[in-house]
Amino acid sequence: MKSLEEKILQDGKVFPGGVLKVGSFLNHQIDVPFMIEIGKEFYRLFKDEQITKVLTIETSGIAIAVVCAEQFHVPVVFAKKHQTKNLTNDCYVAHIHSYTHGNDYEARVEKQFLNEHDRVLVIDDFLANGAALEGLMEIIRQSGAHLAGCGIAIEKVFQEGGKRIREKGVRVESLAMISEMTDDGKITFVEQDA
Repeated sequence: MKSLEEKILQDGKVFPGGVLKVGSFLNHQIDVPFMIEIGKEFYRLFKDEQITKVLTIETSGIAIAVVCAEQFHVPVVFAKKHQTKNLTNDCYVAHIHSYTHGNDYEARVEKQFLNEHDRVLVIDDFLANGAALEGLMEIIRQSGAHLAGCGIAIEKVFQEGGKRIREKGVRVESLAMISEMTDDGKITFVEQDA
C-alpha cells in the first residue's frame, strides 16, 4: 500500500534497536480517514474468506481491527493483556513475550466470543518477531475456529516473525513491508505488487 509507505516515510520515526514510531497516525494519535483506507484494503484482500470475526490484541490493533470489521460487517474481538474483575476465568489463554515492552504477559479471550463456527481474520499494527500473532493463533487453535489469515499494517521483514508464520502455511498480508531501517532514520521497503 503505497500510501502507507509514504505516510511512514513522512511521519515515522526510527529509534535504535529496530523500533519504528508511527504514533502520529497509527497507534497513539489515529488518522481516522487514513485508517478507514487501511480497513478497505484489508477487506479487498480478504473479502472472499467468509470472515465472521476480526481478532486483535489490545491496544494498538483495536483501531485497525474496528475499521476492518466494519467493512466485513462482523464483530471485533480483542485479546486482553490483563486479568480484570470483569473478565471471567472461562478464557482461552496464550503466553506472549513483548519485544517492545520487554515483558511477558498472558492474552485472554473469553470463550463465549470465539468458537468452532468462526472464520477469523487476525489484524494487528505491527509484525516483527511474531510473538503476539502466534499468541492470537494459539487462542484461535484453542477455540476450534478457522484462521482465515492475518492482516498486518506494517511488517518488519528483517525480523523473523513473518517468515516463521508463513512457513506454518498461514496467509499473511502486510500493507507495508520494511526490509531495512537504519539508526539514522533511513527506511527501505520491499517492492510489492500493486
